[in-house]
Amino acid sequence: MASLNSNATILLKRVLNLSEYSPLILCIDSIAQSARHLIDEILYNANSNSALCVVYVSFESVNCPSYATHFIDVELVGMSKLAQTVSSYLPSSSAVAGAKSLVIIDSMNYIPKTHISQFMASVGSRHATVLGVYHRDLPEVADIELEHYPSSLSLLFFMATTVLEVNPILNKEVDEEEVKEDLERTLIPRSLNNARFLLTLTNRRKSGRSLIHKFYVDSSKHFYETVMDPNHHMKDSEENPEALQDLTTFNLSTSAKQKLAKESVNLPFLEAQSFSTGGAIVYQFEKDDDYDEEDPYEDPF
Repeated sequence: MASLNSNATILLKRVLNLSEYSPLILCIDSIAQSARHLIDEILYNANSNSALCVVYVSFESVNCPSYATHFIDVELVGMSKLAQTVSSYLPSSSAVAGAKSLVIIDSMNYIPKTHISQFMASVGSRHATVLGVYHRDLPEVADIELEHYPSSLSLLFFMATTVLEVNPILNKEVDEEEVKEDLERTLIPRSLNNARFLLTLTNRRKSGRSLIHKFYVDSSKHFYETVMDPNHHMKDSEENPEALQDLTTFNLSTSAKQKLAKESVNLPFLEAQSFSTGGAIVYQFEKDDDYDEEDPYEDPF
C-alpha cells in the first residue's frame, strides 16, 4: 500500500512539472472550486526545473496574468485565426530539446464542439502542452442538428491523455445538500474555492489503461496527500495467501514462481501496437498445433 501511494504521488509530480508528456491536459472545474489554484501549482512545479514559455488564450480574462509570456485575446483575434496565432508563438520542430511551452486556455466551453478536434490538431505540438480548462457548471448550447453528436466534454475527455478534476473539500459540519442548493442559485459559501482542494487524476497509458488517483492538494504549501481508497483493502486481502487458507480443499494461492510467470507474459495487443502499419495479428505456434501447409484456409495470418 505504501508503494502504491508513493507511485501515485510520483505520477502527480510528473504531471504537474510537465515531465509526463501529454499534448492535452484537461482540467475540469466548477463554481465551487475553480482551476486557478491548480494552474498556479502547475506553474510552480514546471518553472522549478526550467524556464517555461506560457501562451495564455483568453476567452474570459480581461487582464494578462503575470506569469504569461504571450497573451491572446480571442475577441480581438477571432476564432478563425486563433489556431494560427497560437502556433506562431510555439517553438518550431528545430527548437532546442528540453524547452517547454504551455498553452493555457481559460475556458474550452466557448470553442464549438464541431471545431474542437480541428483546433486541437492545429495547435498540437511535440514541444508544447495544452492545458484546457472546462467549466462543468456552464451549460452547453443545444443544437437540433447535432442532437446525436457527443458533447464537448465527452470529446475533450476522449482526446486528453491526462484529466485533472478539482472539487472542494467540505467540512463534516457542512451539509452537502445545502451547498448544492446554494451553488444552483450561484451562492458560493466562504468555505469553498480555496487553496486546499480535492484532485482526481486520470492518466491514460499507451496500452490504453487508465490510472485514477485522488489527492488532497494544498497549493499554498505545495503539499499532496493520497486519498485512501477502501477498495484497495479488498484487493490486498484477495492477494493475501493467508486470507485464502482453510476456505476450500483447492489451492487458491499463487506461488512466487507462478506470479513471476504471470508477469512475464507478453500480451498480444501490446505487441500489435508496435507495428507502424496499423493493426496486426500476432500468433505463435505451439507444439500441439496441427498446421497443414497445403491448405490455404489453415493460414492464421
